[in-house]
Amino acid sequence: MPVRGKLLRGLGRGVEWEFDRVIFESGFSRNQVTRLLVERAEHGGWELDRLQIGADGKRRLVLRRKIIRAVRTA
Repeated sequence: MPVRGKLLRGLGRGVEWEFDRVIFESGFSRNQVTRLLVERAEHGGWELDRLQIGADGKRRLVLRRKIIRAVRTA
């Protein structure tokens, strides 16, 4: 099972990014990781921000999705 952690980062007025850190152990094949990431992209609106593959075979990913908050105008 992948390890996860979330954080938020604001970049501009009314726009924030939500980040999710995911670590896949070396036992996950490339096809399995791809399938899981495609599912998260299609159903959760996530996109790949960073990918690091360690010498131990672990894949450390950072996913992000935009959070648009409504700004009161009147």
